[in-house]
This record gives sequence, C-alpha cells and structure tokens, in this order.
Amino acid sequence: MSDLTHIFHVDDDQDILEIARVALSVIDNFSLQQHSSGQDALDAIGDAKPDLLLLDVMMPGMTGPDLWNKIREAPGKSDVPAIFMTAMAEDAMADELIGIGALAVITKPFDPMQLGEQIRTAWAKV
Repeated sequence: MSDLTHIFHVDDDQDILEIARVALSVIDNFSLQQHSSGQDALDAIGDAKPDLLLLDVMMPGMTGPDLWNKIREAPGKSDVPAIFMTAMAEDAMADELIGIGALAVITKPFDPMQLGEQIRTAWAKV
C-alpha cells in the first residue's frame, strides 16, 4: 500500500472546505486540492494525481457518487478510492456507498481534530 499524501476534496459548502483545509493541510500535513462543485472537480481531475477522493454526497448539479463515477472514467483515475462525507447520517445510504466501493462514509458535522485519523483508518483498508 502506498502512502496517503494527496487528497482531492470536493464540497459545495465553503465553511466545510475551510474547516477541512485547516484540519487536513495544517494539522495533518496532507497535500490537499479542493473544489466547490462537481464540474470544477471534473475540469481539474485530468492534471491531478490524487491518492484519495474526499467527496460530499449531496451537491447541486452533480452528486458525489455521480462525480466519482465520472472521475473513474478519466484516464488513469479508475482506481482512485473515495471517502464520502454527508450530513445525512442514514445507515442505508452509508451501506449503499460502501457497497459500491467507498472506503468510508464520514458524517457531518465532523470533528476537525479527528478527520485526518478517520481518513487514515479508512485508507488502511486499501
């Protein structure tokens, strides 16, 4: 298993982007690339070299699972694992996302001090 260094994060909520930036870049020293929409992310994914996708489930225009499907169609990105974040803490949704191959589902609001550890724990499954 390779080291987890670069996370590609997509969320439409600017507050979540900022909290995650501080948690993951400043506290946990990950390289982090962030986008505020699915289309933005798709436009940037070609040049990106993410180890992991961290995707919001519910976004306007394109859901996180839809975005993940589109990213997996991009050259060289078919095997990039994903963790989803959602405010909808429903076991059925989490089970469905895990069933389609997600490493984990993190419920919002999340603890910024624990976010990096949650991601590392999920990454250990790769």
